[in-house]
Amino acid sequence: MKLVKNRSMLAWAARFCGGKLDEERRRYVEEFGLLFGQFGLSRMLGRVLGVLMISDPPERSAGELAEALGASRGSISQTTRSLIQMGLVQRWSRPGERRDYFRVKPGAWHEIMRREMEALGGFRATAERGLELLDSGDPDARRGLEEMRDFYAYWEKEMPAVLERWEREESDEPGDSD
Repeated sequence: MKLVKNRSMLAWAARFCGGKLDEERRRYVEEFGLLFGQFGLSRMLGRVLGVLMISDPPERSAGELAEALGASRGSISQTTRSLIQMGLVQRWSRPGERRDYFRVKPGAWHEIMRREMEALGGFRATAERGLELLDSGDPDARRGLEEMRDFYAYWEKEMPAVLERWEREESDEPGDSD
């Protein structure tokens, strides 16, 4: 079965990646999957995103994704739905065609960081609540929660400035039409 999946990936790469193959592209897609796996996410999320990141044109149908990855359409459907919910991928249509396509959502990485920034306050608040509940004046007993609180309070304060700086630099990029 593994040979069939590899042949399927080769056929996809020959059709959609300009005929250059593409062991390198397959490895890239797998690396993307492994990266997601390191963060406790499904490897398939990373693999689908990896294919979309190196696709030209940037859209792929569910069938094309399934063929490229040797995955079932059901798996691709579930994965693209998750990627859409995460804000990384958007559904796309082409005029005159009935099927849906998927592409990396513009501004996706920025949006992910904004969401992460919002989560910082939740971690800080959780540490503060833990300190309230911890009925101990012993510095050793409090150390972990205090460190957590201080760490997330720091990033909660600093992250907006980092994102604003990035936004300024991004808007100053040559070729920007804004």
